[in-house]
Amino acid sequence: MKYTNLPNTDLTISKICLGSMTWGEQNTEREAHQQLDFALDKGVNFIDTAEMYAVPASQKTQGLTEKYIGTWLSKTGNRDKVVLASKISGPNRPFEYIRKPLDFSRRSLDDALHQSLRRLQTDYLDLYQLHWPERKVNIFGKRDYDHRGNEAWEDNLGEILERMEVYVKEGKIRYIGLSNETPFGLMRYMEEHRNGKLKMVSTQNAYNLLQRRDELGLTEILHMEQIGYLAYSPLAFGVLSGKYLNGKMPAKSRVTLFPSYRRYSTEIAAIATQSYLDIANKYGVSLTQMALAFVNDRPFVTSNIIGATSLEQLSENIESINLTLSEEILEEIEKVHSKMPNPAP
Repeated sequence: MKYTNLPNTDLTISKICLGSMTWGEQNTEREAHQQLDFALDKGVNFIDTAEMYAVPASQKTQGLTEKYIGTWLSKTGNRDKVVLASKISGPNRPFEYIRKPLDFSRRSLDDALHQSLRRLQTDYLDLYQLHWPERKVNIFGKRDYDHRGNEAWEDNLGEILERMEVYVKEGKIRYIGLSNETPFGLMRYMEEHRNGKLKMVSTQNAYNLLQRRDELGLTEILHMEQIGYLAYSPLAFGVLSGKYLNGKMPAKSRVTLFPSYRRYSTEIAAIATQSYLDIANKYGVSLTQMALAFVNDRPFVTSNIIGATSLEQLSENIESINLTLSEEILEEIEKVHSKMPNPAP
């Protein structure tokens, strides 16, 4: 395993992070514990979860993922061996069974954080993230920004930082971060930091061969402001394994089970995926590992959040850390990207 420092922290994290959102839906508690044991044995020390998991989100499974991690921590005593991250759900999603209202008020933060700590059976989180902004942003398949949804939004980012600082001082959170954030939001938080408030140390966004839009504006901020980038969906819901090509719908796979997860299944995305598969075949590597290795080695990526439903998938994903893509492969990847940039926003 390779390790790096999460910027502006004393946290040493594995370049591969274990994502957990299938636990409680596609994976049982026993399977979740097996994945945790396997990943830790392979050197993975970074675990990411969220209060809304499992995914797809539902009232029936909400909180199960954190609960499974908590029972594993209690059983193994491994809390000091892992860096643990979770998230609070924001508004603009039909998840009001979690709480009403869904926002980042002090009351909501209190409820979310303390319930997560209880389920996880820990006294603190190493990283606590805002799962998506309170304002409306063009994420989750939306390419263009529509300002009409934000006309009534009042900028309260400074107040949010003040609320989160309370938990840091209490020792319940070590560091704070963002998820599904845009260049505007990240710089507004940095503006507040320059005025004396806590710094958001990271943002967790979707990034993969079919979705590289953060390279257009966000990556400059990450470098200039020394902010960590946690890449999720590096295999684009499994599309970048190639298993859905030519109309295939493998049994028990995510897109087969949950047809609404079609963000990476557009016609142009399929053409791009086939092109990437051709490159992988030409150089004798698996498309899965090529796609993951590409994300692993981006200079702005701090850690790559992988997910799997089987130990076989998990092993292949983790082993991508040992693959370094040649200049020839990278050049061919860029040729495809230049023809079909970001086919799945």
